Amino acid sequence: MTAYDPAVESDAELYLTRTFDAPRELVFQMWTRPEHLNNWSCPKGMTIPHAEGDIRPGGSYRTCMRSPDGKEYWLSGVYKEIDEPERIVFTHVWDDETGRPGHETVVTVTLKEAGADKTRLTLHQAIFTSKESRDGHESGWSSALDNLEDYLAKSG
Repeated sequence: MTAYDPAVESDAELYLTRTFDAPRELVFQMWTRPEHLNNWSCPKGMTIPHAEGDIRPGGSYRTCMRSPDGKEYWLSGVYKEIDEPERIVFTHVWDDETGRPGHETVVTVTLKEAGADKTRLTLHQAIFTSKESRDGHESGWSSALDNLEDYLAKSG
């Protein structure tokens, strides 16, 4: 993964960093076990009524997120890398209203130990076709990471 340098950040890439009060192995499990993943991995106020996936390199996933007003957002992708407990790489594609896949981005989640029972997560997503798309993902991921923080606090 390329190191984040705000001086070279472009509209095509998203970087988020968060430190969690949980061991790296536990945070990794939150990203790789469906019984956890489906409890936090959407923006606040949304639910996941459908999720299926094969969490292994080459495995695929398909998820539906539902907004409070009932609108459904479908996404899918393929896991490219899973390096326990440090790194997960997967593609991310929104399906359009007809069910056809849209533009594909690649998400890299890196987990580093950050002291006793703390984990520093860096999320990198690229390549976006517009600043608006990147900013929308930034908002969504930030909210999902807030959910992860809350879920970890309840799970601990």
